[in-house]
Amino acid sequence: VQLQASGGGLVQAGGSLRVSCAASGLTFRAYYMGWYRQAPGKERELVATISTDGRINYGDSVKGRFTIPRDNAKNTVTLQMNSLKPEDTAVYYCAADLSLGDMTRRPEGINYWGKGTLVTVSS
Repeated sequence: VQLQASGGGLVQAGGSLRVSCAASGLTFRAYYMGWYRQAPGKERELVATISTDGRINYGDSVKGRFTIPRDNAKNTVTLQMNSLKPEDTAVYYCAADLSLGDMTRRPEGINYWGKGTLVTVSS
């Protein structure tokens, strides 16, 4: 199984950025997908998750600014980030799991992780 993240980079505060995750080696439509992030010196934080039938859960800090569409035909999940803030700076990780509980409440149990892509928001 591979989760290949792409699209990170540097953006000014208030701007937008999209990161994408291409999955291979798994039955994508059967998996809950999500994005987590980790900033230097901070704990890993849930950003957003999307279930197999499209139900979405956002972390409180990104509600109203981020969206997480998935494309089961292309085996991809995207994180569209708008109105970015310096505190959004982090390494963003794509995740896949068969369990909603693991995906939303127990990340240490998540089946698969991508390598991460760095998002830097300058003030």
